[in-house]
Amino acid sequence: EPFVADEYIERLAWRTPGGGSRGGEAFDPKRLLEEFVNHIQELQVMDERIQRKVEKLEQQCQKEAKEFAKKVQELQKSNQVAFQHFQELDEHISYVATKVCHLGDQLEGVNTPRQRAVEAQKLMKYFNEFLDGELKSDVFTNSEKIKEAADIIQKLHLIAQELPFDSLMDFCCYPLSSSGKYHDLECQLIQEFTSAQRRGEISRMREVAAVLLHFKGYSHCVDVYIKQCQEGAFLRNDVFEDAAILCQRVNKQVGEVFSNPETVLAKLIQNIFEVKLQTYVKDQLEEHRKSDAEQYLKNLYDLYTRTTNLSSKLMEFNLGTDKQTFLSKLIKSIFISYLENYIEVEIGYLKSRSAMILQRYYDSKNHQKRSIGTGGIQDLKERIRQRTNLPLGPSIDTHGETFLSQEVVVNLLQETKQAFERCHRLSDPSDLPKNAFRIFSMLVEFLCTEHIDYALETGLAGIPSSDSKNANLYFLDVVHQANTIFHLFDKQFNDHLMPLISSSPKLSECLQKKKDIIEQMEVKLDMGIDTLNCMIGQMKHILAAEQKKTDFKPEDENNVLIQYTNACVKVCGYVRKQVEKIRKSMDGKNVDTVLMELGVRFHRLIYEHLQQYSYSCMGGMLAICDVAEYRKCAKDFKIALVLQLFDTLHALCNLLVVAPDNLKQVCSGEQLANLDKNILHSFVQLRVDYRSARLARHFS
Repeated sequence: EPFVADEYIERLAWRTPGGGSRGGEAFDPKRLLEEFVNHIQELQVMDERIQRKVEKLEQQCQKEAKEFAKKVQELQKSNQVAFQHFQELDEHISYVATKVCHLGDQLEGVNTPRQRAVEAQKLMKYFNEFLDGELKSDVFTNSEKIKEAADIIQKLHLIAQELPFDSLMDFCCYPLSSSGKYHDLECQLIQEFTSAQRRGEISRMREVAAVLLHFKGYSHCVDVYIKQCQEGAFLRNDVFEDAAILCQRVNKQVGEVFSNPETVLAKLIQNIFEVKLQTYVKDQLEEHRKSDAEQYLKNLYDLYTRTTNLSSKLMEFNLGTDKQTFLSKLIKSIFISYLENYIEVEIGYLKSRSAMILQRYYDSKNHQKRSIGTGGIQDLKERIRQRTNLPLGPSIDTHGETFLSQEVVVNLLQETKQAFERCHRLSDPSDLPKNAFRIFSMLVEFLCTEHIDYALETGLAGIPSSDSKNANLYFLDVVHQANTIFHLFDKQFNDHLMPLISSSPKLSECLQKKKDIIEQMEVKLDMGIDTLNCMIGQMKHILAAEQKKTDFKPEDENNVLIQYTNACVKVCGYVRKQVEKIRKSMDGKNVDTVLMELGVRFHRLIYEHLQQYSYSCMGGMLAICDVAEYRKCAKDFKIALVLQLFDTLHALCNLLVVAPDNLKQVCSGEQLANLDKNILHSFVQLRVDYRSARLARHFS
């Protein structure tokens, strides 16, 4: 603990008797002073003793420091001597090493020619045995030393080929030629490789393959390996699956046997494609190529798809640097003769198949397809008939048949869908948009022109004249089915054609062709507006047959029990059916357009019809009830203009029953204020009491 003088003195005083007031003891300053003096003397003695001890330790430390410095100097001298000795030893070792290396070079210079001379002597000995025709050496007679014998034969063969004189070469090389030991040993090695492969001895196969690597027959060894690999590999019906399994198995083994596994595996795959697959494809396609186009196209698509799928699996293996190009060339070599004219076969089949589907449908309906005139006199007749409502020549009776079939459409679209799929798979990328456009043109020709357009033309020709009684309006059924079919056509256009042409100039051409088709059909649908004339004609027949003059001028004004006339009930029922039919037959804005036109004509018909009768007070009330019912019917149109017209007509009918004194007030009402006064006057004139002086005076 740190020394504090005040605390030390306090403790000393406290321990001294009389140095404080402890225990009631009196304070004795003399005694305390004496204690302090004695204690100071003790401290001085202690200080002198400690000082002497410090001086002694300092002297001892100085002495030891001198001794240590002397010892360090001696060690430094010893280290310098040792370092000099190490340098001398290193120089000596370097000198000795140089001498040893030089001596080694000299020994190698002497030994290498000696070894070559020994090897040359051995080769000359073996060569001499070949010249003598007697092979006595153990290396040739012992079958277990076939590897050493192969090495010797290979060297002798190379030497024999380099002999300068033709005669000597012929003489010396004959024993080593294709009919000599070289060929025999090569055949023996290949046979050994074959046997090892059959036994499944991978190590022996690898050893023999390494020996054969320097022989001419190495490629033959690879061929034998490839041939044996395929033995028993193609026993099932699925040659593509067999090929994939075989390549998977060989890929694991070939790296353990050959030094160039990627080359061997590529050669195996090439052999499979050019032999097995090409033969299989040819057998499958040539059988139907000329006799059955449908089966031929299905087989071609299936075989090409399975071949490309096999190629995708083989891409996992190491086949060299550019395996994509390698496999593409193999596929092209198999299918090139079939793909060159694929699109012609496709278009020919699609054309004949589509024509057959349509003809089979028309035959089932016992219908002989006829040519419908679309120009010249026919157009003139149509325009005159529409403007005058006069029948110029009889209309075609379709007997309620629309000549549109969902089954036919589904079959045509299905055939075209399959054609698009085959086109995508089998066409060259540069020809794909062009080929897809040709298929689309076939679809347009047979579905849109030969089927939908023909049905529309026939439906137009079958529209009865407006004065026909009990006319059946089948054209709306044609419109309904044509609309549904075109939605299916448009879906296939977007789902199957667009992906094939989306990035090519053919896109704009296809869109324009589709636009022309739509416009052409819309023109024919617009021409079918004549159907509305027939509807109005039917309403006229109902009104003429059911409406009686006595309906609005009953004999007994006080005994009228009906709420509205029978003619009104039947007309409203007919109109509601036609509105529902139009909604089912059309979609989008076309529904509102047609219903607006029908509603306006319906209003005009009722307006003109009401102008034909005179109305008593009770008859006017009945007319108001009829118009109210017509107005309810008009609400089904959901067209604001039509409802407004009938609201106005209902207000006009109020003029038939209002009291003479209130006529001016009613005419100035919100709904009638903007009408021509002549219209108001014409309705007032229909009142039975119009000629009374009072009514005429009030209205004027």
